[in-house]
Amino acid sequence: MPIIDNVVASVTVPGETIPRVEFMPATVELLRKLRDQYGPLMFHQSGGCCDGSSPMCFPEGDFRTSDQDVLLGRLDIAPAGADAQVIDFWMSSEQFEYWSHTFLTIDVVKGRGSGFSVEAPEGVRFMIRSRLMEGFGAQPGPVPPGSVPPGSVPPGSPER
Repeated sequence: MPIIDNVVASVTVPGETIPRVEFMPATVELLRKLRDQYGPLMFHQSGGCCDGSSPMCFPEGDFRTSDQDVLLGRLDIAPAGADAQVIDFWMSSEQFEYWSHTFLTIDVVKGRGSGFSVEAPEGVRFMIRSRLMEGFGAQPGPVPPGSVPPGSVPPGSPER
């Protein structure tokens, strides 16, 4: 089985030059499986309580975005040499105001998430690990595999 690397988003926020989102290898593996089941996918991160604070994955178009949402990045989960399999990652503009200084790593952990997100039947849920972006006192961009930036939650650790 080929080794899966982190997938880093393209830069889509106007005026920015550094990516804001990445998928961990376990996330990419799960998303490829979910894409086979549901077709093209999208993410949305809203604000709010309960499951609203978790990133939600939907079949593309099942969640309607508006001018009140920010496209944080586009991530291509396709294996090397395959046709593109792009997933858009959206965030509500209100939530973006709070998280505008953070780089987001989307990981997978055991446990039941929202009934609305497509990974729920798999017995896992998506979780965000965040850290400060460049200009806010931290290193920019994605985390090298196997390292954990200061202030983040290491993979496999309990969520804060």
